[in-house]
Amino acid sequence: MAIPIRFRNRSHAGGLLAKELTDYAYQSDVVVLGLPRGGVPVAFEIANALHAPLDVFVVRKLGLPGHEELAMGAIASGGARVLNRDVIRAVEVSSLDLAAVTSIETRELERREHLYRGGVPFIDVKDKTVILVDDGIATGSTMAVAVNALRSDEPRAIVVAAPVASVDAAELLSRLADDSAFVQVPPYFASVGAWYLDFTPTEDDEVRNLLRRSRGIPNGVSTVATA
Repeated sequence: MAIPIRFRNRSHAGGLLAKELTDYAYQSDVVVLGLPRGGVPVAFEIANALHAPLDVFVVRKLGLPGHEELAMGAIASGGARVLNRDVIRAVEVSSLDLAAVTSIETRELERREHLYRGGVPFIDVKDKTVILVDDGIATGSTMAVAVNALRSDEPRAIVVAAPVASVDAAELLSRLADDSAFVQVPPYFASVGAWYLDFTPTEDDEVRNLLRRSRGIPNGVSTVATA
């Protein structure tokens, strides 16, 4: 059994994870999506190694009014929406409440997407193999929502990838996705940050700069289209 390792930082973790994904290198139909914020530095290294385009996949939970920690669904980049019908039926969420929460979260999702992309549209993933990346997976709930939301954009296949994942999360996501890749799935997990020597929070500016670099755009140059 391999001895568990601690990653120096997200870039180091991304480089190691890219080695688990070499079968997807140099393929014109492969797209890499990072879950912001922490998944983007990992995804950047993977996209570079595989010579694939990089984008972010923003997911926003639709919290139950008055109990926002309970998800009644989620929205994501590309206009995807998934709903937890069991929760909606159990608490009798009205269509007006659902529409109101969706509207609020849609505005926040659009704000973040504009912040990260600067007006560049979400990458087309229809009929593509999408590698969905985070910096670590504890419960798998966020990644599961992302996978389910991404399905509505009709990719050919979804590959879930992370440097480290808990046993339960790895098993869950291996069933939901078409393929999965992890550097390690330790029997004792604790937390994602425990597997990094440097787990400094990723800032919005770093996400924007990495996306610019992936497109060959110098930092400080606007990506917003002008009339």
